Amino acid sequence: MYRAVLFDMDGTVLNTLGDLAAAMNYSLRHFNMPEREEQELKTFLGKGPAHFVRCSVAEGSSPELCRQVQDFYEEYYDSHCQIKTAPYPGILELMARLKGRGVKLAVISNKQEPAVKLLAHRHFPGLLELAVGTGPSIPCKPDPSAVLSAMERMGVSAKESLYVGDMDVDLNTAKNAGIDCVGVAWGFMGREKLLSLGAARVADSAEELEDIILGE
Repeated sequence: MYRAVLFDMDGTVLNTLGDLAAAMNYSLRHFNMPEREEQELKTFLGKGPAHFVRCSVAEGSSPELCRQVQDFYEEYYDSHCQIKTAPYPGILELMARLKGRGVKLAVISNKQEPAVKLLAHRHFPGLLELAVGTGPSIPCKPDPSAVLSAMERMGVSAKESLYVGDMDVDLNTAKNAGIDCVGVAWGFMGREKLLSLGAARVADSAEELEDIILGE
């Protein structure tokens, strides 16, 4: 049984794709750039807002223009991130049961920190020890800094901790932090892709994930 579980947010505990895509396309329209299909935008996610913007903007956009689009996108998304977003099936119940067993829970995301804290407060009130996003002093995953800091703040060791995510960046984050990792099949990348990237374990449901965490 693990003493702490650190979850990715987008594609792992929350289905945020609809709001992310809507915010990006709104931003692209604002800058007179062509919109993109939601399924295409999904492939750009996981590595933070700057990467999401660079992949989404029109080809040949300058670094300065990308920065302008990112600033606009982040401000818009922060105030429009709760329209379609909802927890995946079984996640709230899973978190409540884990907390009841004394397992410490955190969310570590590459989403900008204001949106992470807002969504965590709305969807997981009283369930999380920490909710951490990216910012000027918090590097994006797969840099392990946020995970290592979270474990220190929660008073747990690497051997006592598990990282749960849905993408290659999550596998690499866990590896860089020296902790175990479980992939989730319901996220943005899917079971087969995660396995092809070297995931040791992939859970198909919240119930299966719970069994892995509790060692049952």
